[in-house]
Amino acid sequence: MSFPPWSYFVGSAVFHYLGPSFAVLLFPRVGPLGVAGIRIWSAAAVFVVWRRLWRTSRGRNRRTVLVWGAVLAAMNVSFYMAIARLPLATVAAIEFLPVILLAALGVRTGRNIVALGAAVGGVYVLTEVRIEGEPLGFVFAFANAALFAVYIVVAHKAARSDAGGIDGLAMAMVAASVFVLPIGGVQAVPALADPVALVAGIGVGISSSVIPYVCDQLAMARLGRATYALMVSLLPAVATVTGLVVLRQVPAPAEIAGVGLVVAGVAVHRGEVEKRGER
Repeated sequence: MSFPPWSYFVGSAVFHYLGPSFAVLLFPRVGPLGVAGIRIWSAAAVFVVWRRLWRTSRGRNRRTVLVWGAVLAAMNVSFYMAIARLPLATVAAIEFLPVILLAALGVRTGRNIVALGAAVGGVYVLTEVRIEGEPLGFVFAFANAALFAVYIVVAHKAARSDAGGIDGLAMAMVAASVFVLPIGGVQAVPALADPVALVAGIGVGISSSVIPYVCDQLAMARLGRATYALMVSLLPAVATVTGLVVLRQVPAPAEIAGVGLVVAGVAVHRGEVEKRGER
């Protein structure tokens, strides 16, 4: 049974926010760098067992895998350091800025310009960006934003080559687990004596680095990069809906309007699945 390409993205979007929600609760016990490390190490362990990497590691583009892994490690660390200092909505808004540029690269018609404008407007209404919080938080937020754009480019390229797919992702996550060791190792030590924190960290790894990244590979293999980049604007909308369903946080009228703009923008966008030559 085959699913439409957008359904994989929706799966990624939902877990994109569930994972950080769990992670924030762990910060007092472990620390942002420790949580980032546990997230990547647990995800790598799952991938090694699931994909039996000792049997599937041959024939991969090692350079792409190493770059992919380095980006994953740096992006996750920057993201957690940012949300430890700034509101999640502010970090999400900053994260979307370079993605707008990637989407704009695929804008070739007036219809797509309208779609991009609607999506950007919806994100602005939803996130209500405010310059508040610690200055260092903005440094990490912008670093995360740049790395997120690089992630889309690298992962999308890998998804359409012999370096991609779930096995390629698994190898990249193993590489990321090595890169993050000197960064998050010290803060992760307390989790070894805290079973609750350790289990929760593993849950963060599965919900943040296994499920969404697998969905990303399945979506990227079927969607053009510009189309995928524009669909990222659905993330704030998914966060609002998740808050309503899971946390019973009723959105304000402005938030509902923002969701409507984002959904309309994605609906108007004329994405072409599996079109050769789309960047």
